[in-house]
Amino acid sequence: MTSEGTSDDLLANWASDMPTIQELSKSMQNFGVPDYTVFASMLIACGAVGVYFGFVKKSSGEDEYLVGGRNMKTIPVSFSLIASFISGISLLGMPTEIYVHGTSYLFIVSGLILVGFIMSYVYLPVFHELKITSTYEYLEKRFDKKIRLLGSVLFCIGIMTWLPIVIYVPALAFNQVTGVNVHIVTPFVCIVCIFYTCVGGLKAVVWTDFIQAFIMFGSMLLIIIKGTCDLGGISLVIQRNLESGRLEFPSTDWSPLTRHTIWGLLIGGLVHWLQISAINQNMIQRYLALPTLQSARRALWYFIFGVLALIGICGYAGLLIYAWYHDCDPLTTKLARAKDQLLPLLVMNVLGDLPGLPGLFVAGVFSAALSSLSTGLNSMAAVVLEDFVKPFMKTPFTRKGTDIFLKLTVVVLGAICVALVFLVEKTSTHVLQLSISLSAISTGPTLGIFSMGVLLPWINARGALVGGLAGLGFMGWLGLSAGTAIATGRVKYEEKPVTIEGCTYSFPQVENLLLFVPPDSILDDPNAEEPLTVYRLSYIWYTLIGAVVTMSIGLLVTLITSEDVEKLDPMLLAPFVRKFLKTSSRNIATEKLHQIEITKSDIKMASHANNEDDKLLQVTAT
Repeated sequence: MTSEGTSDDLLANWASDMPTIQELSKSMQNFGVPDYTVFASMLIACGAVGVYFGFVKKSSGEDEYLVGGRNMKTIPVSFSLIASFISGISLLGMPTEIYVHGTSYLFIVSGLILVGFIMSYVYLPVFHELKITSTYEYLEKRFDKKIRLLGSVLFCIGIMTWLPIVIYVPALAFNQVTGVNVHIVTPFVCIVCIFYTCVGGLKAVVWTDFIQAFIMFGSMLLIIIKGTCDLGGISLVIQRNLESGRLEFPSTDWSPLTRHTIWGLLIGGLVHWLQISAINQNMIQRYLALPTLQSARRALWYFIFGVLALIGICGYAGLLIYAWYHDCDPLTTKLARAKDQLLPLLVMNVLGDLPGLPGLFVAGVFSAALSSLSTGLNSMAAVVLEDFVKPFMKTPFTRKGTDIFLKLTVVVLGAICVALVFLVEKTSTHVLQLSISLSAISTGPTLGIFSMGVLLPWINARGALVGGLAGLGFMGWLGLSAGTAIATGRVKYEEKPVTIEGCTYSFPQVENLLLFVPPDSILDDPNAEEPLTVYRLSYIWYTLIGAVVTMSIGLLVTLITSEDVEKLDPMLLAPFVRKFLKTSSRNIATEKLHQIEITKSDIKMASHANNEDDKLLQVTAT
């Protein structure tokens, strides 16, 4: 017998003594009755909140249904803002990002504090003082109905591409811990969300978000604390991540083609946060539910510090995942069938033997998703009514008619989002990057239009319209083309090293056990067409690019046409721009008054000269 044959026999015997991946996966799907009870309790609580505000407190009428009567409290609204932003995309996507690409992404928070100041003193005062319901009402006041309609369409595009991802991600987690197909659990859970959003309005959304925020924080803290203790402490987590190169600072490279650089995360991240906080109907609608601008500013800062805390927790969870699986990558072995199932896999390793705790985690992930879904549906209902229906109605809805229309809108839009989950399932891109890339198609141009309106008083409606359409067209081409190139493998990004040398279970292609090449480093097909350089742009710049294209074209068109700044309502501009306009107007008025005084003086002098000439003529005649 040859040495090679002996080696093969030993490897085969070694593999036969280990459990197979199918056996291991099945043993980890021990989601029991206590877990289903915890999960169901969360859904029942959310439904009960909807019943309370829909039938006991009776949230009816447009103002009550959409902005909570504008008299809500700061703390629940703050938690609602946090819960709405931190979807399942963040809870599962950020740990995956850290595991696959390292800690560079976490530096995206560097611009968040600055966004708090910009939002407080530029955008928020304008929207809050106008007492609007739909953010896009502002665009009609500032420009015209066409721009309002364009802004509303951009919002709808953004929401309808984002919500299916929001729904799909927690279904992946549920699938990992239970084995239940994503298309079975998705409609069931979404029906609960659609129900309480439909009957309870904004107050139900805010108070369910309040509950869900605590579940999110609690479940994530439980995982990282117990997971760290079971592993052997924080020092071991840090050590293993340092050795693999995952614990790192972003590159200082100036190239926009590098996936994450400090400049991209600071500048591009700042603009990304700005579009989330400043012009997103999902967020602004909650600020408008507060009675005063001061309470809205407090809610904004609570939101910022809450998000910073949760991003830190999710980032550490990514480091913990690698520390657990540092010598046996579950993505290679297919123990985790999708990248965003890594955290649920860790949950079953850490909490699987404790009845009820996996159910708490799944409840936390679904809480994040439901808060985002309910927020999106409520905001979409507001936009559809205020921007697509009311402007074209000759006879306004009755109070009852408004209630029926809003609730039907929530149901229809919710059903469409559930159906779109089938499309999201077909993409293989990491959901965090996919979410930011697709949302930038609409959010970049939208941020550009609003920023022109608030900051640049000389921009006219024609410039805003052409700029917005140009930005949408360009970002639609870039986002979809680049996304296709990434999904088909024509554009690839470097991933951190992994190994499968320490696996204690057998899986297909066991002969590759000791030699692993990461999937994204496989040589490209030599016959494949080289993608355009622009497709390699980092997704972190997309929102900024969309805003810059929109504003540049808008400025160019305005230069060709003109805008009468003196007719513009100062309340439509940021407070510091109003002061600048007042100073300019005062200077212009002073200059005109000075010119008038000069003219009067010239007239008097001319009149005096004429009188002297007349006297001279009279003397001469005499």
